[in-house]
Amino acid sequence: MPNVPYLAKSCSRRRFLRGAGVTLALPWLECMTPVFGRAPVPQAPRRLLLISNNLGFLPKPFFPENAGRDYALSPTLAPLAAVRHEMSVFSGMSHPDVNGGHSAENCFLTAARGPTKSGFRNQISLDQYAVEKLGQLTRFPTLNLGVNIDKANRSLSWTRDGVLLPAEDSAPSLFRRMFVQGDPAEVQQQLRRLEERGSILDTLTDHTRRLGRSLGGGDRSRLDQYLTSVREIEERLVIARQWELKPKPLAPRPEPADIQDKKLIFEKLDLMLSMAQLAFESDSTRIVTLMVDAFATPAFRIHNEENTTDGYHGLSHHGQAPDKVRQLADADRQQMVIMAGLIQSLAAKPEDGSRLLDRTTVLYGTNMGDANKHDNTNLPVVLAGGGLKHGQHHAFRQDNNTPLCNLFVTLLQQLGVEGDAFGSSTGTMNQLVS
Repeated sequence: MPNVPYLAKSCSRRRFLRGAGVTLALPWLECMTPVFGRAPVPQAPRRLLLISNNLGFLPKPFFPENAGRDYALSPTLAPLAAVRHEMSVFSGMSHPDVNGGHSAENCFLTAARGPTKSGFRNQISLDQYAVEKLGQLTRFPTLNLGVNIDKANRSLSWTRDGVLLPAEDSAPSLFRRMFVQGDPAEVQQQLRRLEERGSILDTLTDHTRRLGRSLGGGDRSRLDQYLTSVREIEERLVIARQWELKPKPLAPRPEPADIQDKKLIFEKLDLMLSMAQLAFESDSTRIVTLMVDAFATPAFRIHNEENTTDGYHGLSHHGQAPDKVRQLADADRQQMVIMAGLIQSLAAKPEDGSRLLDRTTVLYGTNMGDANKHDNTNLPVVLAGGGLKHGQHHAFRQDNNTPLCNLFVTLLQQLGVEGDAFGSSTGTMNQLVS
């Protein structure tokens, strides 16, 4: 939903003007037209899929040796050969002052500095920032997904107040949220819950405004900021009520079977990415985040029914042991096989004379440049789709990295977000823009 004044989003005929003991009902105003009753402005949807493995990739086999358009695919990237013209590779990028090894895993989309410092609080993530600026355009503003994820402690998605948004790691649960309509009684129950929340906010707002009359300037300013947050929640409740009344789309296929075995990490990743594509195809959301929680993954399945000799985290501290390096290299390549399949699947899906891939930007990256050393610089990143100019290895300085947020700014602009800054950005990657 475009940014419009609060009154235009939530005004209703039950609002009144009161003064001098007289109560007057408001006349019918344009803002009283229901959100879904207004004439839509047709715009081609733009989408964003953000994926991260929190233990990263082996750096040497990942990065191509030469830069530019004629780069040779590295061993890790070799499975992407058939789609190399649809993707870009980046090296020499990181988040300034986001260090401390595993502590950086929750900062991949926030770029919040100093995650190991006392009193650290995370910042808003890229996906939530985009929703703030664009408004809620779909039933779900974003979908935050996970594979083998420790829900209580890890997430790619964070609110402006630095609160973790738990990830959904069950494909069947996600399927039901997107496609299974509750019976009328369940819908009414949910509407009553939304109304109760609205009533609480109305009461809270009234009390805080009365309190504000007795406060000094500094406290009044802080209270105004708080009321702004309350108004934003009220806006979301209005939209949630409208979506609760709107029928869900028909499911294009049966509910998927769940994969609970953590050792099947790549099967789970492939399944969750197919669910992300399904969310885009049904326009259930236009922004999806997905964390592959390798840190929480025990010994897992690799090729030919072989299990790894250690958990993912244990393998990542390989100390150059040949067998551990071999297993990690295999795991890295399997992720790129899945990435190639996703790109091809998005490219094969037509949408209004275009391809789903042309309207969907896919980023696969990590907070970890070298897990063996707990190094958070020189982050490996692959970008695909979105109608961007691809086919190159963009190599930046290894000793003085370019902020990854420069790329984030360009991704935001591709979504339609106005502005030229996010996190630690110092510029953009507009060389990618056609």
